[in-house]
Amino acid sequence: MKRVLLKMSGESLMGSKQGGIDPDMLQVFANEVAEIVKEKIQVAIVIGGGNIFRGLKGAAQGFDRVKGDQMGMMATVINSLALQSALSNLDVKAHVYTAIRMEPIGKLYSRDEAIEAMERNEVVIISGGTGNPFFTTDTASALRAVELKTDVMLKATRVDGVYTADPEKDPTATKFDSITFDECLRNEYKILDLTAFTMCKENNMPIIVFNFHEKGRLKKLISGEKVGTIVKN
Repeated sequence: MKRVLLKMSGESLMGSKQGGIDPDMLQVFANEVAEIVKEKIQVAIVIGGGNIFRGLKGAAQGFDRVKGDQMGMMATVINSLALQSALSNLDVKAHVYTAIRMEPIGKLYSRDEAIEAMERNEVVIISGGTGNPFFTTDTASALRAVELKTDVMLKATRVDGVYTADPEKDPTATKFDSITFDECLRNEYKILDLTAFTMCKENNMPIIVFNFHEKGRLKKLISGEKVGTIVKN
């Protein structure tokens, strides 16, 4: 792998908190990213905003869906700025791009600029989802991975791959080392939302699902060790 897109959930930044950002957890993730940047891996990152606000949940509470999704987009910007700051403290240069105009908070996303930054070994953090309501950050991740021609999309979770059932609920669940997109669809393994999953499948973008909460997992994955589950055509 030379260029990757890392998809992180906003909830992963909460740590043991009920919401918001746990500074310690933020630093852990920044350390993991910094490790692979030192190996000259080109990195793009998309972070969700569920630790701050989730559009669908807001809609269920009475918010207009479009406004709720726009609030969720703002939440992803907050998380992205936090990660940029944590990386900066590690002397890793990172840029925050936004899918909607928010200068001077972040630059408006440009595919060509993002690629140039990665080629300079600078981290690209892409926030604001796709810039449109009704699309998740999963879909934004798939879109950016395809646009930026990354080698793989890395889905960071708290489980170490794809299982036959939820391993946190079913102790008999077995893990796949490799599985096809078609098998996932046939068995209804929900790795990404359907729009994002279909985009990866149609554009031959492999997905690796791995546990980002275990120290050193990301570096091992990049080094070629068998980590997580790879989903491919």
